[in-house]
Amino acid sequence: MSSIAEKNKLSDAYKDDMRLYLRISATALDVEIIDLVNAARKDLILGGVHPDHVFCEEDALIKRAVSTYLKAEFGLDNDDSEKYHAAYTNLKTRLSLSNYYKNPKEASINVG
Repeated sequence: MSSIAEKNKLSDAYKDDMRLYLRISATALDVEIIDLVNAARKDLILGGVHPDHVFCEEDALIKRAVSTYLKAEFGLDNDDSEKYHAAYTNLKTRLSLSNYYKNPKEASINVG
């Protein structure tokens, strides 16, 4: 993937997974989901996580960070928003401190 637009694309499977995390099945809110996924990705990059990792849809920790961000930010009436925001911030901090996630050269190391 070379362009920003290509990197911001989400696979159908990734969108399906994000809907499952939010416990919704309808596609009517996909635009909001896509916007929030892209915001989460940019926030992770700003926090120091290398883009090669951020845009990897198969990485379990990145996926968990993105889905937690979605749970914190999705919808207007979200009583658990603060809890999810704290969990996201904690995970983002741990990712940004990890040499594996800061450096693309380390990406070939198997951590799982």
